[in-house]
Amino acid sequence: MRSKRMRVLVTGIAAAVIGIYAENGFSDEKDSAKDDPVQIAVAKGLQWLVSVQGKNGGWGQDGGETSYVRQGERLESGGNDVANTAVVAEALLHTGTTATRGEYRAALQGAVEFILEHVEQSPAEGLAVTDLQGTQIQRKLGPYIDTFLTSKLLAEMDGTMPDVKANARVRQDLQKCVAKIEKAQLKDGSWNLSGGWAPILGTSMASQSLFLAQAKGAVNAQMAMDRVRTYTVATAAMPVAPPSGVAGGAMGGIIGGVPSGTAGGVGGRVTSASESVEVTAAAAGVPLYKTAQELEQLSRTDEDRQKNAKQIKDITGQLSDARFVTGFGSIGGEEFFSYLNISESLRRTGGAEWKKWNGEMTAKLLKLQNEDGTWAGHHCITGRVAVTSAAILLLTADREPAPAVQTTLTKR
Repeated sequence: MRSKRMRVLVTGIAAAVIGIYAENGFSDEKDSAKDDPVQIAVAKGLQWLVSVQGKNGGWGQDGGETSYVRQGERLESGGNDVANTAVVAEALLHTGTTATRGEYRAALQGAVEFILEHVEQSPAEGLAVTDLQGTQIQRKLGPYIDTFLTSKLLAEMDGTMPDVKANARVRQDLQKCVAKIEKAQLKDGSWNLSGGWAPILGTSMASQSLFLAQAKGAVNAQMAMDRVRTYTVATAAMPVAPPSGVAGGAMGGIIGGVPSGTAGGVGGRVTSASESVEVTAAAAGVPLYKTAQELEQLSRTDEDRQKNAKQIKDITGQLSDARFVTGFGSIGGEEFFSYLNISESLRRTGGAEWKKWNGEMTAKLLKLQNEDGTWAGHHCITGRVAVTSAAILLLTADREPAPAVQTTLTKR
């Protein structure tokens, strides 16, 4: 009973903190935007995202047109999809908008409705929450990245909706997503499913969603969380060779003794999105992706940080290596999502490493922003919707309320 009361209290605190932030946080800082390049950049990015939202509440790969970073690039899909919509919703949520407050409240509400409808229409069996296949973000992060990103978003929004009915709906859909994720976990504890170029980032999102959902008291996913933690500790001890074989730092190379860079960019045979086939830890052969996932997983709680202090120190030591930080050789969406994992981790540990990383990342992102307020990846995930959202999350990593809420949750 005490545990139940504490979960209710924590959920209420989380909602209150987010609500206060929406009223007094990012929005009220607009007065100082003229003197703050980060505020200017974030505001432009948010304005562009909201301007290209679909009438059905969703977002697609690139806001309706081809990326101008790679002229003539073929859009993998038309229309709007769940994964891109979930990433935009995260950007809105982490810059002060909630389901009840904020300048872009209507946009967030539309996004959540779009996502919930897809979850509710999906069958209970199977990992998918959408029947749309072949999107750019799926081909790069795995065919079920929609489910992982949705689960993470719903876990964060759990308990913050306008009324009891809406909260119950989010909770029910979150539990459906978590059940799908638990059933699909591979024997090694990961979700490195065939069909994506860098599936380790999907594993990262799946794990984070379980952690957040359990912290909110929405589920009991301890067994799955223990398994992915064990997996991560094991892979952290396995070196990943630098990519080789293709100009610009490519998909070849050996990962844990297994060749990668096969057809489709996946170590092992290429399969349909309906199959659950285990692949190597970082099929793209890029150390950044794998190591960033490990750093985020191993640093979540005070206990984790104490227990994994040596591994964390070893990983953070690599951040001074420009080749390691560059990842594939140029900055694409996979790099942006890996940087998010690193920022989440270093913010928890604090200190000089965090200040140095955040300062350098901020300067890099400000230089990369396009005139229209967007960011676009230079390889793989090039779509402006996902990359702009990730850039906004990175730029606001040091000023969002989520860390305080999550710390409270993990110490209950």
